[in-house]
Amino acid sequence: MRIAMVCASTVDDMAWSQSMYEALKAVQQRMGEDKVEIAVSERLGDAVNAGAAIRQYASQGFDIVIAHGAQYQSVLREIAADFPKTTFAYGTGFQTAPNIFAYDPQAQEGGYLLGILAGHMTKSGIVGVVGPVESGDAIKYNYGFQQGVLAANPKAQVRIAYTGSFNDIVGAGELAKVHMDAGADILTGSSQQSVGAIKAVAERSGRYWLSTDMDQSSLAPDTVLAAQVYNWEKVVTKIIELRKQGVLGGEHLMLSFADGTLELKYNSKLADKIPQEAKDAVEKAKQEIINGSLKIELPKEQPGQAQQKK
Repeated sequence: MRIAMVCASTVDDMAWSQSMYEALKAVQQRMGEDKVEIAVSERLGDAVNAGAAIRQYASQGFDIVIAHGAQYQSVLREIAADFPKTTFAYGTGFQTAPNIFAYDPQAQEGGYLLGILAGHMTKSGIVGVVGPVESGDAIKYNYGFQQGVLAANPKAQVRIAYTGSFNDIVGAGELAKVHMDAGADILTGSSQQSVGAIKAVAERSGRYWLSTDMDQSSLAPDTVLAAQVYNWEKVVTKIIELRKQGVLGGEHLMLSFADGTLELKYNSKLADKIPQEAKDAVEKAKQEIINGSLKIELPKEQPGQAQQKK
């Protein structure tokens, strides 16, 4: 099985791209390096250059080509038609084709749980969100997070601001400082730019960060409280299994807590900083999300839908 990945950032970005790359390596290790070949093209945020790489991988006979970003949707549909025997996948997205899978993290679920945690943990009553672009699973996450904070702490203020980029590490750091200067003591945000925000938060005592995409606690072990983690390994494994069954695409694959493709992880080093009451509230909401009794509502029309993610 030959699998190629195209991404806009790098495989060590501690966020969106790295989470998928580590999943591919885990699949390779589990199935055997002699059974799975992996190739990666990084820093292809431009759809034209990404399209050239995607087409080249398909021409070279790769079985599965993962275009890890919703900005690749249009170019992927054009290329996929020329390679009907190749499986393509992309996300965050929902539009499919006979040989295109779309994967779609329900980021609002983990956002809600981390919001509950923030609502319980904030002492100032002010929570800050460092957003990249108002679209894709970033906006889903922010909507869920805001609802979770207010469910746990109706008097809290959630202040959301966007850098306008997924890659603005410096801008994310500056935005985090603005939030903290305004009183925020719990912060969160998504995409690869969050590395800059985490570093800024780590420089100030008494402030904490909540992660999404992957566990970022290794960046700041004394700052990152918990994380929503995307379990891409299960998604990739499902795509491989479906392809073996002759299904080359056509399915919208959603990541959720119900099927274990979304997970919540606490930073064990900071476990004693989190009140049991907060953990109990998070667990209760998590089980309600899993059994379907709690639905995290999103606006019917999300801002920036045309721009999409990463």
